[in-house]
Order: sequence, then structure tokens, then C-alpha cells
Amino acid sequence: MSDSIKHECGIALIRLLKPLEYFAEKYGTAMYGINKICLLMEKQFNRGQDGAGVACLKYNINPGNKYLSRLRSASSTPIKDIFEEISKETQTYKDENPEIFESPEKMKEKLRFCGELFLGHLRYGTYGKNEIENCHPLIRENNWPSKSLLLAGNFNLTNVDELFELLVSIGQHPNEKKDTGTILEKIGHFLDEENEHLVTKYKSEGYSNKEISGLIADNIDVQEVLKSACKRWDGAYSMAGILGHGDSFVIRDPSGIRPAFYYHDDEIAVATSERAPIQTAFNVEKEKIKELEPGHVLLIKKNGVISELPFIKKQKKLSCSFERIYFSRGSDQDIYKERKMLGRLITPQVLKSINYDIENTVFSYIPNTSEVCFYGMQQELNSYCDKIKKQKILAQKDKISRAGLEKIFNFYPRYEKIAVKDVKLRTFITQDISRDNMVAHVYDITYGTIRKGIDTLVAIDDSIVRGTTLKESILKILDRLGSKEIVIVSSAPQIRYPDCYGIDMAKIGDFIAFRAAVELLKQTGQKYIIDNIYNKCKEQEAYPKEKIVNHVKEIYRPFSVQEISDKIAEMITPPEVKTKVKFVYQKIENLHTACPNNTGDWYFTGNYPTPGGNKVVNKAYINYIERKNERAY
Repeated sequence: MSDSIKHECGIALIRLLKPLEYFAEKYGTAMYGINKICLLMEKQFNRGQDGAGVACLKYNINPGNKYLSRLRSASSTPIKDIFEEISKETQTYKDENPEIFESPEKMKEKLRFCGELFLGHLRYGTYGKNEIENCHPLIRENNWPSKSLLLAGNFNLTNVDELFELLVSIGQHPNEKKDTGTILEKIGHFLDEENEHLVTKYKSEGYSNKEISGLIADNIDVQEVLKSACKRWDGAYSMAGILGHGDSFVIRDPSGIRPAFYYHDDEIAVATSERAPIQTAFNVEKEKIKELEPGHVLLIKKNGVISELPFIKKQKKLSCSFERIYFSRGSDQDIYKERKMLGRLITPQVLKSINYDIENTVFSYIPNTSEVCFYGMQQELNSYCDKIKKQKILAQKDKISRAGLEKIFNFYPRYEKIAVKDVKLRTFITQDISRDNMVAHVYDITYGTIRKGIDTLVAIDDSIVRGTTLKESILKILDRLGSKEIVIVSSAPQIRYPDCYGIDMAKIGDFIAFRAAVELLKQTGQKYIIDNIYNKCKEQEAYPKEKIVNHVKEIYRPFSVQEISDKIAEMITPPEVKTKVKFVYQKIENLHTACPNNTGDWYFTGNYPTPGGNKVVNKAYINYIERKNERAY
């Protein structure tokens, strides 16, 4: 994606199912768990670079000793900083007390991150500052371990105000109106209730307080706690949690918007936001890793019993398509194939846009994240050329000469790496004019790859959100090559609507497709539609979210996709660029064909999977008309 946007978060949970002595003997270290959580977080680095955190829980620690430790960082290199600190602490103990490392139990007693249960998190902040207080895991501490709760998640809720008022109505005094704190307190409230219920039960049966603590740990109903806590949530989430007594869980929203995967054997249980990191860290086959079902909880009890259970009514599965197009690691087997398929499926539109003139076209990609889509387009172009070659050979049959045959075989697409992002370029200049000039040179080009005035340049991008980088940098640079025409290809459809489930696309006025549609309405004498939609949105502003309709869809109704694409080209092309620019966008049906298990497409269609989505899009539109530069949730 040439436009930079923040998105998603990453979670990683590991539970060791064997004693530490087992791992020390088999793998040579009692620090096996923290080493693996480090690897899982590194392999999900793409999911969060604003901060990170890790927590460790130790089983059967004597009272008076710390059983739970947490370390977080909001630095520019959070994973590195966290695990360097853990490594230094470990090495210091080893230098000063080498005898400790002869016993895994002594290591567990002395080292903060030597234990049996680990929770890691990577943060991409879509809301709030990049401060350490906003980094997960979050902790709700209590002297009763079964009331203590750690939580780390990849989530965003649309109805935080509603949930906040519910907490107030039951007598709580939340410190802030954010979904992270609200969720923590919501689960914590029902966790307290479950504890009190069990205390009352076991006291009536004559057990002592000390005995009751152990009985709660064995019998607390985490599934029921989550059922009660999540009833009113509207949004997307995959979350991992640890209870202080040793139970752990991972939950996924009822529409499966956010991803979650897990694997377990007789040694470990592990859960992550992506599948490929588990394959890499534990060298297991793809087929052995399970996707957590929407509306289900993966529950790992302290005694090692593992189960996947429903905790909320499952809805139609609408997993986020952006996960597949852009955000997830392309090393996953299925994601790699899907991205290639996106490139293949858009190729017929690309061929039509260049009037099938293969011989005078150069194909490339921008930026590097679109490389896999480019490979798919490359395969389809090669197949197209092979088909043309066969037709020509069959048409000439016995009349073909050696020279004619060579000419036919020399008919193939030309591929070049045109644009290269200079990752080392940093913009420290603060004056706007000078800084803009530096930003315009973040990309460099490969000179001499285009025949000036003859060749058309086709460059594929994975998606186009704002078009800012194209306008301020890429198109200006590509124009220097002197091509006859530039065709910018988006392997994703036009992004028309804001996201409210974890991707930082909350302001509708940021989208170039929306701005293009608005300009077309004005140009064609249909400005009244803009005003009518505003009035409809205002009329529904106080409605409960379940009754709100997405009226913003009406903005796009008068125009075809191509008309909007042409307007985008006009708006994005800088005045100084002399080369004609075209835009080609992926079709919605092609997106679903390429990503059949991730059909959540609300960014493109406005079909939100939860009622809160319709409320957010209407609010975003109201903010745009009223010129309020703020988020819609």
C-alpha cells in the first residue's frame, strides 16, 4: 500500500503443558517459553510497531513471591528493548549466581520471565497516544489470584459509550472511556461475580478460606464469565487473557472479523493472530493449526485441559478482507496464493486498459508489498501471450518461416522494477515546504527502463486509500520516465467507507474515492444528494444502532466504478505531471473469488457486519459535512 495507515494488533499466547525440567532437559533451557514468545512476536512484527508487551505467570509459587510479571515498551524498537532487558536480567543472575541455573525451579523462583504461561502483544495504535500506559497486556490486579486478569487484544468496539454507561449503572467508576479499559472492567466485573458466587457456595459447604481459593481455581467457569461480559459488545476482537490462578483463554468475535489461530500437542498450547508464525516457531504443518471459530473461546485450564467452546451467538462469518490483501504476512501459504490470485484476476481489466498492446507496455509494481500480486499478474500475462503465440502458429501452420517463428516466440511481456522505496530516507526537516520536497523523494526510479513516448507503464499497488503518496511523490517520479501513459492498478476495489474495527481509516473525507464521488455530484448538478444524505444521517443520529441505515451508499449510486476511477485519476494527477494517468480497480466479485474465506468487504461496499458500523459511517459523514476533524467512534 503506497499510503501508510495504521492497523491491527498482534497477540501471542503460550502455555507449557510439561514441567520446566522437561524443557530444560529436551531443549536445553528452562527459558523455552519466553524464547518462543519472543519468536512469535518477531514473526508478527508487521502487526504492530507502536509498542509491545509481554507477561509471564508462574504456577505454584509460594505466597509472598511474585507469581506474575509484565514488561512493556513504547519505544521505536519495542520488541528488541523488551527482550534485551529480559536477556540482560537473565545474564546478570547467571554471572552472579550460576548455581541457580542448575535447577529450573530455582530459575523460576528468581527470574521474572521463567514460568509456564506467557502472553505477548504488539500494538498499532488506532486511538490514543503511543504511551506505555496504552500498551498491552493490561492488568487488573487483586490479592485473590482468581480475580486478577491480564488482557491483550486486537480489537475495536463501536459502542464504548454504551458499555461505559452500563459499568456506571452497576456502581463502577471507570477511569477512562476507552474500549481497552472498558473491556477489562467488563470482564473483571463478571469475574468478581463468579468468584463471589463460588465463595458463597463453598463457605456454605464448610470449606476454609484457604481451601476455597484452590476450589475456585479448579472450578471457575471462564466460559460463563465471558458469556456475561461480551453480550453487549459491538465490534471486532480477538483477545487473549490470563487469570491469576492459571487459566487462560482466547476469544474471537461472533463474525470472525479479527483472526485467531491455535495449536496444541502434549508439550505446549499456543495461539496467535496469524498462522504462519506458529508454523515457523514450532515447525508444524499448516493442517495441524486450527482457526478459532467465530464466537468461540479457546480455554486452557490450569490443569492442562484444552477446549474450544461457544461463548456468544455466532453470526455470519465476515472475516476482514484487508487481513488477506495487505496486513497479514504473505508467507502464509493461503495468503500468498490469494494475493497472487488478486493479480491474476485483475489482468483482463489491465489488458483492456492498454488496448492489449503488450509489445509497447512495461509492467511493474509499487510498493514492495504489492510484489506478490504482481507475480499473479505476471503469470496471467504470460498465459495470455502463450495463447496468442499458439493461435499465430496454428494460423500459419506449414507456411511459417524460422524468422516468423522467432518473431512469434519473442512476443512476451516486459517486466521491470520501476520504483524503489528508499527506506533509509528520514525526514527531520520541520518546515512544511522543505519537508514536502523530501517526502516527494521517498521513492526512487530505475532510469532507462521505458522508451520515452512509446511505452505505457503499468504499476500495480495493493490498495489505494487516500492517494496522497501517489499525488505527492510516486506520480511525479514516474512522470520523469517519459512514458506515453501511466496505468495505476489497485489489486483491491475502491475504498469508499471508514473502518471501525481496528484499522485506522475512520475519517471518510480521507478517501480519494469518496472525494471523487462528491466532486462528480457537484459537477453534474446533483449537490442536493450530498445535502439529503446529511439530513437523513442527522435524523438517525439519536437512533439505537440497531435501527440505523447506511445512507452514505447513496453518494456512489449515480456513478459507475469507471467514472469514479477516471475522476480519481484527474484529482490525483499533479498539474506538473504531463503523462496521461489511468486507474484500474479490482472488482468486488474478484476479491471474493480470491479470498473466499474472508468476505468482509465493508470498506468497499458499506455492508458492515455489526449495527455499530452503520452508526459509525453515518457519524463520519456528519463530521465531514460539519467539517469536524475527528473520529466517528
